[in-house]
Amino acid sequence: MNLTLAYRGRSAIVSDRGSLAISLAPNLRRDRVAYDGTLRMPLRFREAIGALHDVVVSDLRYKPKDKSAYEAYIAERRRQEAEIRKTVKAQALATAAKSVPEYSPDALAKLEKDFRKMRSLYWNARLEYSSYLSKHDPELWRLLVPCDPVITVAPDCLYFECFSADESSYGCLTVNRDAFTHERNVCLGTTNVDYSWTLYEHFQKLRSYRETRFFVDPRGFEVLIEQASAYREEKIDLPPSWLKGFMQVQAAMSLPMRRVSISREGLYNVLAFLVRHRAARSPRAVRFELIPGQPVAIVLEPWERRIVLHSTPYTGARSEVIRVWGRDRLRLLARLLPLLDEAEVYLLGTGLPSFWSIRMGEMRLLLGLSGWTKNDWTGTSALDQLAPPAEPSDALLGDIAATFRDSPTRTFEEIRQRTGAAPAFVAAGLNRLALLGQLIHDLHAGVYRWRQIMPVALSLDVIGPENPETAEAKKLVRGHKVHVTRDERRPDGLRILEGLVPDRPVTLLLDADDRMLRGKCTCSHHFTGGLRKGPCRHLQALRDSANTHREPQTLEVWFASLCLGID
Repeated sequence: MNLTLAYRGRSAIVSDRGSLAISLAPNLRRDRVAYDGTLRMPLRFREAIGALHDVVVSDLRYKPKDKSAYEAYIAERRRQEAEIRKTVKAQALATAAKSVPEYSPDALAKLEKDFRKMRSLYWNARLEYSSYLSKHDPELWRLLVPCDPVITVAPDCLYFECFSADESSYGCLTVNRDAFTHERNVCLGTTNVDYSWTLYEHFQKLRSYRETRFFVDPRGFEVLIEQASAYREEKIDLPPSWLKGFMQVQAAMSLPMRRVSISREGLYNVLAFLVRHRAARSPRAVRFELIPGQPVAIVLEPWERRIVLHSTPYTGARSEVIRVWGRDRLRLLARLLPLLDEAEVYLLGTGLPSFWSIRMGEMRLLLGLSGWTKNDWTGTSALDQLAPPAEPSDALLGDIAATFRDSPTRTFEEIRQRTGAAPAFVAAGLNRLALLGQLIHDLHAGVYRWRQIMPVALSLDVIGPENPETAEAKKLVRGHKVHVTRDERRPDGLRILEGLVPDRPVTLLLDADDRMLRGKCTCSHHFTGGLRKGPCRHLQALRDSANTHREPQTLEVWFASLCLGID
Protein backbone atom coordinates (compact mmCIF):
# COMPACT_ATOMS: atom_id res chain seq x y z
CA MET A 1 0.00 0.00 0.00
CA ASN A 2 1.40 3.41 -1.01
CA LEU A 3 0.98 6.03 1.72
CA THR A 4 1.87 9.73 1.52
CA LEU A 5 2.65 11.67 4.69
CA ALA A 6 3.08 15.46 4.76
CA TYR A 7 4.62 17.47 7.59
CA ARG A 8 5.50 21.09 8.28
CA GLY A 9 8.75 21.07 10.17
CA ARG A 10 9.85 18.27 12.43
CA SER A 11 8.86 17.06 15.86
CA ALA A 12 11.25 18.36 18.49
CA ILE A 13 11.77 19.20 22.16
CA VAL A 14 12.45 22.88 22.73
CA SER A 15 14.05 24.25 25.89
CA ASP A 16 13.00 27.70 27.08
CA ARG A 17 13.80 29.34 30.45
CA GLY A 18 14.05 26.18 32.49
CA SER A 19 11.09 24.43 30.87
CA LEU A 20 10.69 21.99 27.98
CA ALA A 21 8.11 21.83 25.21
CA ILE A 22 7.40 18.59 23.33
CA SER A 23 6.19 19.69 19.90
CA LEU A 24 4.85 16.91 17.63
CA ALA A 25 4.35 17.71 13.95
CA PRO A 26 1.06 16.17 12.73
CA ASN A 27 0.39 14.70 9.29
CA LEU A 28 -1.12 17.47 7.13
CA ARG A 29 -2.69 14.88 4.86
CA ARG A 30 -5.20 14.04 7.59
CA ASP A 31 -7.94 15.98 9.36
CA ARG A 32 -6.87 18.64 11.82
CA VAL A 33 -5.78 17.27 15.22
CA ALA A 34 -4.39 19.49 17.98
CA TYR A 35 -3.65 19.37 21.69
CA ASP A 36 -1.77 21.55 24.17
CA GLY A 37 -1.23 20.75 27.84
CA THR A 38 1.37 20.60 30.61
CA LEU A 39 2.46 17.18 31.87
CA ARG A 40 2.08 16.54 35.59
CA MET A 41 4.57 13.63 35.62
CA PRO A 42 7.14 14.09 32.81
CA LEU A 43 9.44 11.40 34.21
CA ARG A 44 6.70 8.80 34.02
CA PHE A 45 5.91 9.87 30.47
CA ARG A 46 9.59 9.62 29.54
CA GLU A 47 9.83 6.00 30.64
CA ALA A 48 6.49 5.07 29.06
CA ILE A 49 7.31 6.63 25.68
CA GLY A 50 10.75 5.02 25.89
CA ALA A 51 9.14 1.60 26.26
CA LEU A 52 6.89 2.36 23.29
CA HIS A 53 10.00 3.27 21.29
CA ASP A 54 11.49 -0.11 22.18
CA VAL A 55 8.41 -1.73 20.66
CA VAL A 56 8.84 0.26 17.45
CA VAL A 57 12.46 -0.71 16.85
CA SER A 58 12.30 -4.27 18.23
CA ASP A 59 13.44 -6.81 15.64
CA LEU A 60 14.08 -10.34 16.89
CA ARG A 61 14.14 -11.94 13.48
CA TYR A 62 16.94 -14.37 12.69
CA LYS A 63 20.29 -12.64 12.20
CA PRO A 64 22.88 -14.52 10.08
CA LYS A 65 26.24 -15.39 11.60
CA ASP A 66 29.19 -13.03 11.26
CA LYS A 67 31.09 -14.07 8.13
CA SER A 68 33.38 -11.05 7.94
CA ALA A 69 36.58 -13.17 8.10
CA TYR A 70 35.40 -15.42 5.29
CA GLU A 71 34.26 -12.45 3.22
CA ALA A 72 37.65 -10.79 3.75
CA TYR A 73 39.33 -13.95 2.46
CA ILE A 74 37.09 -13.99 -0.61
CA ALA A 75 37.76 -10.28 -1.21
CA GLU A 76 41.52 -10.90 -1.12
CA ARG A 77 41.16 -13.76 -3.62
CA ARG A 78 39.15 -11.52 -5.91
CA ARG A 79 41.76 -8.76 -5.61
CA GLN A 80 44.49 -11.17 -6.64
CA GLU A 81 42.42 -12.39 -9.58
CA ALA A 82 41.72 -8.78 -10.59
CA GLU A 83 45.46 -8.03 -10.58
CA ILE A 84 46.09 -11.00 -12.83
CA ARG A 85 43.35 -9.94 -15.23
CA LYS A 86 44.64 -6.36 -15.23
CA THR A 87 48.14 -7.54 -16.17
CA VAL A 88 46.84 -9.80 -18.93
CA LYS A 89 44.60 -7.01 -20.27
CA ALA A 90 47.49 -4.54 -20.37
CA GLN A 91 49.59 -7.01 -22.30
CA ALA A 92 46.75 -7.68 -24.77
CA LEU A 93 46.12 -3.95 -25.30
CA ALA A 94 49.81 -3.32 -25.90
CA THR A 95 49.86 -6.08 -28.51
CA ALA A 96 46.68 -4.75 -30.18
CA ALA A 97 47.95 -1.14 -30.24
CA LYS A 98 50.85 -2.15 -32.45
CA SER A 99 48.55 -3.46 -35.18
CA VAL A 100 45.27 -1.45 -34.79
CA PRO A 101 45.33 2.42 -34.90
CA GLU A 102 42.20 2.75 -32.69
CA TYR A 103 44.15 1.18 -29.84
CA SER A 104 46.99 3.66 -29.97
CA PRO A 105 48.27 5.03 -26.61
CA ASP A 106 46.63 8.44 -27.24
CA ALA A 107 43.18 6.91 -27.91
CA LEU A 108 43.43 4.71 -24.84
CA ALA A 109 44.41 7.68 -22.68
CA LYS A 110 41.36 9.68 -23.86
CA LEU A 111 39.05 6.70 -23.21
CA GLU A 112 40.44 6.32 -19.70
CA LYS A 113 39.95 10.06 -19.03
CA ASP A 114 36.31 9.98 -20.19
CA PHE A 115 35.67 6.89 -18.06
CA ARG A 116 37.04 8.57 -14.92
CA LYS A 117 34.93 11.67 -15.59
CA MET A 118 31.69 9.73 -15.96
CA ARG A 119 32.46 7.61 -12.91
CA SER A 120 33.11 10.77 -10.88
CA LEU A 121 29.75 12.25 -11.91
CA TYR A 122 27.97 9.04 -10.92
CA TRP A 123 29.57 8.70 -7.49
CA ASN A 124 29.18 12.39 -6.65
CA ALA A 125 25.45 12.21 -7.40
CA ARG A 126 25.13 8.98 -5.44
CA LEU A 127 26.91 10.42 -2.39
CA GLU A 128 24.78 13.58 -2.46
CA TYR A 129 21.60 11.47 -2.53
CA SER A 130 22.92 9.28 0.26
CA SER A 131 23.73 12.33 2.41
CA TYR A 132 20.25 13.77 1.83
CA LEU A 133 18.56 10.53 2.95
CA SER A 134 20.82 10.32 5.99
CA LYS A 135 19.87 13.85 7.06
CA HIS A 136 16.21 14.13 6.09
CA ASP A 137 14.78 10.61 5.72
CA PRO A 138 17.31 7.89 6.59
CA GLU A 139 16.71 4.69 4.69
CA LEU A 140 17.64 2.72 7.78
CA TRP A 141 14.90 4.43 9.74
CA ARG A 142 12.33 3.62 7.09
CA LEU A 143 13.43 -0.01 7.24
CA LEU A 144 12.93 0.04 11.02
CA VAL A 145 9.67 1.99 11.06
CA PRO A 146 7.48 1.41 7.97
CA CYS A 147 4.96 3.95 9.25
CA ASP A 148 5.18 6.83 11.72
CA PRO A 149 3.41 6.31 15.08
CA VAL A 150 -0.25 7.27 15.28
CA ILE A 151 -1.64 9.59 17.98
CA THR A 152 -5.32 9.93 18.84
CA VAL A 153 -6.79 12.78 20.88
CA ALA A 154 -9.94 11.40 22.55
CA PRO A 155 -12.35 13.09 24.98
CA ASP A 156 -10.86 11.28 27.99
CA CYS A 157 -7.30 10.40 26.93
CA LEU A 158 -4.50 10.55 24.39
CA TYR A 159 -3.04 7.35 23.01
CA PHE A 160 -0.10 6.49 20.78
CA GLU A 161 0.01 3.33 18.64
CA CYS A 162 2.86 1.59 16.82
CA PHE A 163 3.85 -1.75 15.31
CA SER A 164 7.31 -3.31 15.54
CA ALA A 165 9.84 -3.63 12.73
CA ASP A 166 9.65 -7.43 12.74
CA GLU A 167 5.84 -7.29 12.52
CA SER A 168 5.30 -9.22 15.74
CA SER A 169 4.62 -6.67 18.51
CA TYR A 170 1.99 -3.98 18.96
CA GLY A 171 2.32 -1.10 21.41
CA CYS A 172 -0.27 1.38 22.64
CA LEU A 173 0.48 4.07 25.24
CA THR A 174 -2.64 5.61 26.77
CA VAL A 175 -2.34 8.86 28.76
CA ASN A 176 -5.44 10.08 30.61
CA ARG A 177 -6.38 13.70 30.05
CA ASP A 178 -6.12 14.35 33.79
CA ALA A 179 -2.36 13.74 33.44
CA PHE A 180 -2.20 17.28 31.99
CA THR A 181 -2.93 20.74 33.31
CA HIS A 182 -3.76 23.98 31.47
CA GLU A 183 -5.30 22.23 28.47
CA ARG A 184 -6.03 24.36 25.41
CA ASN A 185 -6.35 24.15 21.63
CA VAL A 186 -7.95 20.69 21.83
CA CYS A 187 -9.11 19.23 18.51
CA LEU A 188 -10.18 15.56 18.65
CA GLY A 189 -9.06 13.12 15.98
CA THR A 190 -6.32 10.75 14.77
CA THR A 191 -3.14 11.56 12.88
CA ASN A 192 0.41 10.40 12.26
CA VAL A 193 3.19 12.33 13.98
CA ASP A 194 6.71 12.89 12.70
CA TYR A 195 9.10 10.69 14.67
CA SER A 196 12.86 10.14 14.54
CA TRP A 197 15.79 8.80 16.54
CA THR A 198 16.71 12.38 17.43
CA LEU A 199 13.31 12.93 19.03
CA TYR A 200 13.71 9.75 21.08
CA GLU A 201 17.09 10.95 22.32
CA HIS A 202 15.53 14.28 23.29
CA PHE A 203 12.85 12.44 25.29
CA GLN A 204 15.62 11.26 27.62
CA LYS A 205 16.11 14.90 28.71
CA LEU A 206 12.74 15.06 30.44
CA ARG A 207 13.07 15.64 34.19
CA SER A 208 10.56 15.89 37.02
CA TYR A 209 11.89 19.27 38.22
CA ARG A 210 11.27 20.95 34.85
CA GLU A 211 7.88 21.94 33.58
CA THR A 212 7.12 19.99 30.41
CA ARG A 213 4.57 21.22 27.91
CA PHE A 214 3.17 18.72 25.45
CA PHE A 215 1.38 19.74 22.30
CA VAL A 216 0.44 18.44 18.89
CA ASP A 217 1.41 21.50 16.88
CA PRO A 218 -1.65 22.90 15.05
CA ARG A 219 0.29 25.62 13.24
CA GLY A 220 0.91 23.37 10.25
CA PHE A 221 -2.76 23.67 9.35
CA GLU A 222 -2.73 27.45 9.49
CA VAL A 223 -0.44 28.06 6.50
CA LEU A 224 -0.58 27.43 2.78
CA ILE A 225 1.36 24.22 2.93
CA GLU A 226 2.42 24.36 -0.70
CA GLN A 227 4.26 27.62 0.03
CA ALA A 228 5.73 26.69 3.40
CA SER A 229 9.51 26.30 3.31
CA ALA A 230 9.44 23.51 5.92
CA TYR A 231 6.73 21.55 4.12
CA ARG A 232 7.78 18.10 2.99
CA GLU A 233 6.14 14.90 1.78
CA GLU A 234 7.21 11.33 2.42
CA LYS A 235 5.97 8.52 0.23
CA ILE A 236 5.98 5.13 1.96
CA ASP A 237 5.27 1.74 0.46
CA LEU A 238 3.84 -0.22 3.40
CA PRO A 239 4.75 -3.92 3.13
CA PRO A 240 1.61 -6.07 2.77
CA SER A 241 2.77 -8.36 5.57
CA TRP A 242 3.25 -5.37 7.94
CA LEU A 243 -0.21 -4.01 7.22
CA LYS A 244 -1.88 -7.42 7.45
CA GLY A 245 -0.12 -8.33 10.70
CA PHE A 246 -1.01 -4.97 12.27
CA MET A 247 -4.67 -5.29 11.33
CA GLN A 248 -4.89 -8.90 12.50
CA VAL A 249 -3.62 -7.93 15.95
CA GLN A 250 -6.17 -5.10 16.01
CA ALA A 251 -8.93 -7.58 15.14
CA ALA A 252 -7.76 -9.92 17.91
CA MET A 253 -8.19 -7.10 20.46
CA SER A 254 -11.89 -6.81 19.57
CA LEU A 255 -12.72 -10.31 20.84
CA PRO A 256 -13.61 -11.46 24.39
CA MET A 257 -10.57 -12.45 26.46
CA ARG A 258 -9.57 -13.94 29.81
CA ARG A 259 -8.14 -11.36 32.19
CA VAL A 260 -5.31 -12.28 34.56
CA SER A 261 -3.91 -9.86 37.15
CA ILE A 262 -0.16 -9.95 37.77
CA SER A 263 1.60 -8.35 40.71
CA ARG A 264 4.83 -6.38 40.40
CA GLU A 265 6.69 -9.25 42.06
CA GLY A 266 5.19 -11.81 39.69
CA LEU A 267 6.15 -9.84 36.59
CA TYR A 268 9.63 -9.23 38.00
CA ASN A 269 10.12 -12.98 38.57
CA VAL A 270 9.09 -13.72 34.98
CA LEU A 271 11.42 -11.11 33.51
CA ALA A 272 14.35 -11.94 35.80
CA PHE A 273 14.22 -15.64 34.90
CA LEU A 274 13.99 -14.93 31.14
CA VAL A 275 16.97 -12.57 31.31
CA ARG A 276 19.13 -15.14 33.07
CA HIS A 277 18.12 -18.17 31.01
CA ARG A 278 17.91 -18.91 27.32
CA ALA A 279 16.09 -21.94 25.97
CA ALA A 280 18.13 -24.15 23.65
CA ARG A 281 15.17 -26.24 22.53
CA SER A 282 11.39 -26.20 22.25
CA PRO A 283 8.91 -25.69 23.78
CA ARG A 284 9.38 -21.96 24.43
CA ALA A 285 5.88 -21.04 25.53
CA VAL A 286 4.54 -19.24 28.60
CA ARG A 287 1.87 -21.50 30.11
CA PHE A 288 -0.98 -20.06 32.16
CA GLU A 289 -2.74 -22.53 34.45
CA LEU A 290 -6.11 -21.04 35.32
CA ILE A 291 -8.33 -22.56 38.01
CA PRO A 292 -11.32 -20.56 39.34
CA GLY A 293 -10.81 -19.38 42.92
CA GLN A 294 -7.15 -20.36 43.03
CA PRO A 295 -3.95 -18.37 42.39
CA VAL A 296 -2.83 -18.22 38.77
CA ALA A 297 0.32 -20.19 37.93
CA ILE A 298 2.68 -19.07 35.17
CA VAL A 299 4.98 -21.83 33.89
CA LEU A 300 8.00 -21.02 31.72
CA GLU A 301 8.82 -23.81 29.30
CA PRO A 302 10.97 -25.85 28.77
CA TRP A 303 12.39 -25.41 32.29
CA GLU A 304 8.94 -25.89 33.89
CA ARG A 305 9.72 -22.89 36.08
CA ARG A 306 6.55 -22.30 38.06
CA ILE A 307 5.65 -18.79 39.28
CA VAL A 308 2.51 -18.65 41.41
CA LEU A 309 0.64 -15.34 41.67
CA HIS A 310 -0.72 -15.44 45.22
CA SER A 311 -2.02 -11.88 45.27
CA THR A 312 -5.21 -12.38 43.23
CA PRO A 313 -7.18 -15.60 42.57
CA TYR A 314 -8.45 -16.32 39.07
CA THR A 315 -12.05 -15.15 38.62
CA GLY A 316 -12.86 -17.00 35.39
CA ALA A 317 -15.77 -19.42 34.98
CA ARG A 318 -13.82 -22.57 34.06
CA SER A 319 -10.44 -24.21 34.43
CA GLU A 320 -8.10 -24.17 31.44
CA VAL A 321 -4.48 -24.11 30.39
CA ILE A 322 -3.38 -21.50 27.83
CA ARG A 323 0.02 -21.42 26.13
CA VAL A 324 1.24 -18.24 24.42
CA TRP A 325 4.47 -17.32 22.61
CA GLY A 326 6.61 -14.23 22.02
CA ARG A 327 7.99 -14.00 25.57
CA ASP A 328 11.39 -12.55 24.57
CA ARG A 329 9.62 -9.26 23.83
CA LEU A 330 8.52 -8.95 27.45
CA ARG A 331 12.01 -7.75 28.36
CA LEU A 332 11.22 -4.23 27.19
CA LEU A 333 8.80 -3.96 30.14
CA ALA A 334 11.72 -4.08 32.59
CA ARG A 335 12.24 -0.31 32.53
CA LEU A 336 8.66 0.19 33.71
CA LEU A 337 8.90 -1.99 36.84
CA PRO A 338 9.85 0.91 39.19
CA LEU A 339 6.76 2.86 38.04
CA LEU A 340 4.33 -0.06 37.88
CA ASP A 341 1.10 0.10 39.88
CA GLU A 342 -0.59 -2.97 38.44
CA ALA A 343 -0.26 -5.35 35.49
CA GLU A 344 -2.77 -7.47 33.61
CA VAL A 345 -2.60 -10.06 30.86
CA TYR A 346 -5.44 -10.60 28.38
CA LEU A 347 -5.55 -14.07 26.82
CA LEU A 348 -7.52 -15.29 23.81
CA GLY A 349 -6.39 -18.89 23.86
CA THR A 350 -3.50 -21.22 23.11
CA GLY A 351 -1.37 -20.01 20.21
CA LEU A 352 -3.33 -16.75 19.92
CA PRO A 353 -2.13 -13.21 20.65
CA SER A 354 -1.69 -12.07 24.24
CA PHE A 355 -1.83 -8.50 25.53
CA TRP A 356 0.17 -7.30 28.53
CA SER A 357 -1.15 -4.13 30.18
CA ILE A 358 1.05 -2.05 32.51
CA ARG A 359 -0.53 0.78 34.55
CA MET A 360 1.66 3.62 35.80
CA GLY A 361 -0.65 6.05 37.54
CA GLU A 362 -2.58 7.94 34.87
CA MET A 363 -0.67 6.18 32.05
CA ARG A 364 -1.00 2.68 30.67
CA LEU A 365 1.15 0.75 28.19
CA LEU A 366 -0.40 -2.14 26.29
CA LEU A 367 2.02 -4.60 24.68
CA GLY A 368 0.49 -7.03 22.19
CA LEU A 369 2.44 -10.18 21.32
CA SER A 370 1.31 -11.89 18.15
CA GLY A 371 3.32 -15.05 18.82
CA TRP A 372 5.51 -15.07 15.70
CA THR A 373 9.03 -13.78 15.18
CA LYS A 374 8.61 -13.61 11.44
CA ASN A 375 5.22 -13.11 9.88
CA ASP A 376 5.34 -16.65 8.50
CA TRP A 377 2.73 -17.54 11.09
CA THR A 378 0.11 -15.33 9.45
CA GLY A 379 -0.55 -17.92 6.76
CA THR A 380 -0.70 -20.94 9.03
CA SER A 381 -1.44 -19.82 12.57
CA ALA A 382 -4.65 -19.65 14.54
CA LEU A 383 -4.87 -15.92 13.81
CA ASP A 384 -6.77 -16.71 10.61
CA GLN A 385 -9.17 -18.79 12.66
CA LEU A 386 -10.21 -15.71 14.65
CA ALA A 387 -12.34 -14.51 11.75
CA PRO A 388 -16.10 -15.02 12.16
CA PRO A 389 -17.50 -17.98 10.20
CA ALA A 390 -19.87 -15.61 8.37
CA GLU A 391 -19.43 -12.26 6.65
CA PRO A 392 -21.08 -9.31 8.47
CA SER A 393 -23.39 -7.39 6.16
CA ASP A 394 -22.60 -3.90 4.89
CA ALA A 395 -25.80 -2.66 6.54
CA LEU A 396 -24.66 -3.93 9.94
CA LEU A 397 -21.22 -2.36 9.51
CA GLY A 398 -22.89 0.92 8.62
CA ASP A 399 -25.15 0.74 11.67
CA ILE A 400 -22.20 0.07 13.97
CA ALA A 401 -20.24 2.96 12.48
CA ALA A 402 -23.26 5.25 12.91
CA THR A 403 -23.33 4.61 16.67
CA PHE A 404 -20.00 6.46 16.99
CA ARG A 405 -21.21 9.68 15.36
CA ASP A 406 -22.40 11.18 18.65
CA SER A 407 -19.44 9.92 20.67
CA PRO A 408 -16.15 8.28 19.59
CA THR A 409 -16.32 5.96 22.60
CA ARG A 410 -18.95 3.24 23.11
CA THR A 411 -19.36 0.09 25.19
CA PHE A 412 -20.35 -3.22 23.62
CA GLU A 413 -23.79 -3.08 25.23
CA GLU A 414 -24.40 0.46 23.94
CA ILE A 415 -23.52 -0.64 20.42
CA ARG A 416 -25.79 -3.67 20.70
CA GLN A 417 -28.74 -1.60 21.93
CA ARG A 418 -28.32 1.08 19.27
CA THR A 419 -28.02 -1.41 16.39
CA GLY A 420 -30.60 -3.88 17.71
CA ALA A 421 -28.46 -6.78 16.47
CA ALA A 422 -27.67 -9.99 18.35
CA PRO A 423 -24.41 -9.98 20.36
CA ALA A 424 -22.73 -12.49 18.02
CA PHE A 425 -23.43 -10.33 14.97
CA VAL A 426 -22.25 -7.18 16.77
CA ALA A 427 -19.02 -8.95 17.74
CA ALA A 428 -18.51 -10.05 14.12
CA GLY A 429 -19.07 -6.49 12.89
CA LEU A 430 -16.69 -4.99 15.44
CA ASN A 431 -14.08 -7.59 14.52
CA ARG A 432 -14.36 -6.67 10.84
CA LEU A 433 -14.15 -2.92 11.49
CA ALA A 434 -11.09 -3.47 13.68
CA LEU A 435 -9.53 -5.55 10.90
CA LEU A 436 -10.13 -2.64 8.51
CA GLY A 437 -8.47 -0.20 10.94
CA GLN A 438 -11.64 1.76 11.77
CA LEU A 439 -11.81 1.23 15.52
CA ILE A 440 -9.84 -0.06 18.50
CA HIS A 441 -10.89 -1.96 21.61
CA ASP A 442 -9.62 -0.39 24.84
CA LEU A 443 -9.17 -3.57 26.86
CA HIS A 444 -8.75 -2.00 30.31
CA ALA A 445 -11.59 0.52 29.96
CA GLY A 446 -13.82 -2.05 28.26
CA VAL A 447 -14.89 0.35 25.50
CA TYR A 448 -14.55 0.62 21.74
CA ARG A 449 -13.01 3.77 20.31
CA TRP A 450 -13.60 5.00 16.77
CA ARG A 451 -10.28 5.89 15.16
CA GLN A 452 -9.15 5.37 11.59
CA ILE A 453 -5.60 4.12 11.58
CA MET A 454 -5.05 5.21 7.96
CA PRO A 455 -6.04 8.48 6.28
CA VAL A 456 -8.11 6.50 3.77
CA ALA A 457 -10.68 3.76 4.32
CA LEU A 458 -9.18 0.31 3.84
CA SER A 459 -10.66 -2.76 2.21
CA LEU A 460 -9.85 -6.44 2.56
CA ASP A 461 -8.16 -6.32 -0.85
CA VAL A 462 -5.75 -3.64 0.39
CA ILE A 463 -4.92 -5.55 3.58
CA GLY A 464 -4.17 -8.60 1.49
CA PRO A 465 -6.06 -11.76 0.56
CA GLU A 466 -5.84 -14.85 2.67
CA ASN A 467 -3.08 -17.28 1.81
CA PRO A 468 -4.54 -19.58 -0.93
CA GLU A 469 -3.13 -22.73 0.66
CA THR A 470 -4.58 -21.78 4.05
CA ALA A 471 -7.99 -21.06 2.53
CA GLU A 472 -8.03 -24.45 0.79
CA ALA A 473 -6.87 -26.17 4.00
CA LYS A 474 -9.89 -24.73 5.84
CA LYS A 475 -12.20 -26.08 3.13
CA LEU A 476 -10.67 -29.55 3.49
CA VAL A 477 -11.18 -29.50 7.27
CA ARG A 478 -14.73 -28.15 7.04
CA GLY A 479 -15.58 -30.76 4.42
CA HIS A 480 -14.35 -33.56 6.74
CA LYS A 481 -11.92 -34.73 4.07
CA VAL A 482 -9.02 -35.23 6.50
CA HIS A 483 -8.45 -38.62 8.12
CA VAL A 484 -5.77 -38.69 10.84
CA THR A 485 -4.24 -42.17 11.12
CA ARG A 486 -1.39 -41.42 13.54
CA ASP A 487 -0.87 -38.82 16.25
CA GLU A 488 2.13 -39.74 18.39
CA ARG A 489 4.34 -37.79 20.77
CA ARG A 490 7.95 -38.99 20.79
CA PRO A 491 10.10 -39.10 23.97
CA ASP A 492 12.12 -36.11 22.72
CA GLY A 493 8.93 -33.99 22.60
CA LEU A 494 8.47 -34.05 18.83
CA ARG A 495 5.07 -34.96 17.44
CA ILE A 496 4.39 -37.18 14.42
CA LEU A 497 1.18 -36.83 12.41
CA GLU A 498 0.12 -39.09 9.56
CA GLY A 499 -3.08 -39.16 7.59
CA LEU A 500 -4.96 -39.03 4.29
CA VAL A 501 -5.90 -35.61 2.83
CA PRO A 502 -8.29 -36.34 1.17
CA ASP A 503 -6.82 -39.55 -0.32
CA ARG A 504 -3.25 -38.30 -0.46
CA PRO A 505 -0.83 -39.75 2.14
CA VAL A 506 0.66 -36.95 4.27
CA THR A 507 3.29 -37.07 7.04
CA LEU A 508 4.20 -34.20 9.33
CA LEU A 509 6.77 -33.66 12.11
CA LEU A 510 6.00 -30.91 14.66
CA ASP A 511 8.11 -29.55 17.49
CA ALA A 512 6.86 -29.03 21.04
CA ASP A 513 5.39 -25.66 19.98
CA ASP A 514 3.43 -27.34 17.15
CA ARG A 515 5.54 -25.65 14.49
CA MET A 516 6.24 -27.64 11.34
CA LEU A 517 9.78 -29.02 11.12
CA ARG A 518 9.46 -31.47 8.25
CA GLY A 519 6.68 -32.71 6.06
CA LYS A 520 6.04 -35.16 3.26
CA CYS A 521 3.37 -34.69 0.62
CA THR A 522 3.07 -35.61 -3.05
CA CYS A 523 1.39 -32.38 -4.23
CA SER A 524 3.16 -29.99 -6.63
CA HIS A 525 3.30 -27.13 -4.08
CA HIS A 526 5.30 -29.22 -1.60
CA PHE A 527 7.39 -30.89 -4.33
CA THR A 528 8.62 -27.56 -5.72
CA GLY A 529 9.00 -25.53 -2.53
CA GLY A 530 8.82 -27.78 0.50
CA LEU A 531 8.26 -25.66 3.62
CA ARG A 532 10.37 -22.74 2.36
CA LYS A 533 7.38 -20.97 0.79
CA GLY A 534 4.91 -22.09 3.43
CA PRO A 535 3.30 -25.49 3.98
CA CYS A 536 0.89 -26.84 1.41
CA ARG A 537 -2.85 -27.12 2.02
CA HIS A 538 -2.60 -30.83 2.86
CA LEU A 539 -0.01 -30.35 5.62
CA GLN A 540 -1.98 -27.46 7.09
CA ALA A 541 -5.23 -29.42 6.95
CA LEU A 542 -3.63 -32.40 8.71
CA ARG A 543 -2.33 -30.26 11.57
CA ASP A 544 -5.54 -28.24 11.89
CA SER A 545 -7.68 -31.38 11.91
CA ALA A 546 -5.51 -33.02 14.57
CA ASN A 547 -5.71 -29.91 16.77
CA THR A 548 -9.42 -29.19 16.26
CA HIS A 549 -11.94 -30.86 18.55
CA ARG A 550 -15.01 -28.84 17.68
CA GLU A 551 -15.30 -26.22 14.99
CA PRO A 552 -17.84 -23.38 15.22
CA GLN A 553 -20.32 -23.53 12.37
CA THR A 554 -22.47 -20.51 13.24
CA LEU A 555 -21.88 -17.01 14.51
CA GLU A 556 -23.62 -17.87 17.78
CA VAL A 557 -21.37 -20.88 18.45
CA TRP A 558 -18.28 -18.89 17.39
CA PHE A 559 -19.16 -16.09 19.82
CA ALA A 560 -19.98 -18.52 22.63
CA SER A 561 -16.67 -20.35 22.15
CA LEU A 562 -14.79 -17.07 22.55
CA CYS A 563 -16.73 -15.98 25.62
CA LEU A 564 -16.65 -19.33 27.41
CA GLY A 565 -13.25 -20.56 26.26
CA ILE A 566 -14.61 -23.69 24.56
CA ASP A 567 -11.84 -25.52 22.67
